[in-house]
Amino acid sequence: MTPQTTIRMASYNSQMNQRLYDAATSLSAQDLHQERGAFFGSLFKTMMHIAVGDTVWLHRFAQHPDAHALREEIGVFAKPHALDQQLFGTLAELAPYRRKLDLIIIDWAATLTAEQLGQTLRYSNMAGQNMEKDFALLVTHFFNHQTHHRGQASTLLYQAGVDIGVTDLLALVS
Repeated sequence: MTPQTTIRMASYNSQMNQRLYDAATSLSAQDLHQERGAFFGSLFKTMMHIAVGDTVWLHRFAQHPDAHALREEIGVFAKPHALDQQLFGTLAELAPYRRKLDLIIIDWAATLTAEQLGQTLRYSNMAGQNMEKDFALLVTHFFNHQTHHRGQASTLLYQAGVDIGVTDLLALVS
């Protein structure tokens, strides 16, 4: 993970989230919330999990000694207590939250340096255990987690008759 890769992944993340949310708006609330046998059940719950996961990780990343701006930006978002927490009940409520998260991620990615990525981050996991991990690996996991669950979401959309089109990183980020 390099600062340039982080910037590219933040851009890709934002583009794909916009595409996902645009496609999801074509579904009825019933279709959006329909249990489809996915890991988080419905498309809506899968989208919610991505937002919850991002919020949790951004709170952790804000503990980095050099993350002054991120601490300020993410500080207005409550830290979720569970990975399946339902922050909102509708897509109309979730979408602006997602857009704000994506802007925070883009701003944060632009501040990262190779020196920072080479450091260790200390944080507490959801069970309250103290962790210490390579910061670059954690950032890689952060972006991989988003991509993994967006892949699930795009499959759920496709099963509902909505094709979000090309999702390949190389096709979307220059």
